[in-house]
Amino acid sequence: MSILIKAGGGLVQNEHGQVLLIHRRGHWDLPKGKLDDGETIEECALREVEEETGLKNIMLKKMITITIHEYIENDQPVKKETTWFLMKVTGEQKLSPQREEDITDARWINTNDLPAYLSGTYENIRQVIDQSGLLN
Repeated sequence: MSILIKAGGGLVQNEHGQVLLIHRRGHWDLPKGKLDDGETIEECALREVEEETGLKNIMLKKMITITIHEYIENDQPVKKETTWFLMKVTGEQKLSPQREEDITDARWINTNDLPAYLSGTYENIRQVIDQSGLLN
């Protein structure tokens, strides 16, 4: 029997239409994290994006999709269910990658440059971006 972990994450756009990617453990990724007790999934997604990137005043726009991925942690099968949201930020904000979470870089990417970054990322991340409609 696998452990179910619920998580929230964000696909963040700035006012120039660029998308925020983070670099973690050798892959380009999107900010996300585990749901805390007493928190809604929306609050979780906003908190995780803020913690992992340093962004402030993030606006939640809409839910994009839910992804599920499975892995083994401490010899125990884990199923992580992540609810993804489209988010927006305005103004010039300094990105501050959360080193404690192994995030080594955070950067704004023009949508026409995204395919190059996504070629080496996780299938779930490509799915979130595809379902967001931002590349259409």
